[in-house]
Amino acid sequence: MKLSKKQARLRRATKFRAKHAEKGVERLCVHKTSQHIYAQIISACGTKTLVSASSLKEKNGGNIAAATKIGAEIAKAAKKAKVTKIAFDRSGFKYHGRVKALAEAARDGGLDF
Repeated sequence: MKLSKKQARLRRATKFRAKHAEKGVERLCVHKTSQHIYAQIISACGTKTLVSASSLKEKNGGNIAAATKIGAEIAKAAKKAKVTKIAFDRSGFKYHGRVKALAEAARDGGLDF
């Protein structure tokens, strides 16, 4: 049985979350749509969102420039919340384009993956 594109992505995301749940580290969770990108840092237990940022207020929120801006913004807010070490949860999306730009901007901002 062939999985749909969305089912396969969700399966990859679930495998990552199951593997990292036992490690007990905060995770930077990224979600993207065709028009916007969202990022949030979730607590180690997985019940609280510590920091969040999105491109909803951007005019062109679905491009690499917006993703870079969100990455820098999330890193700045994470430092304020005293979070430095995280696991990068790309939610099953491929690590290129907007997801890669967000991750690199967050690393440049001081987050340790």
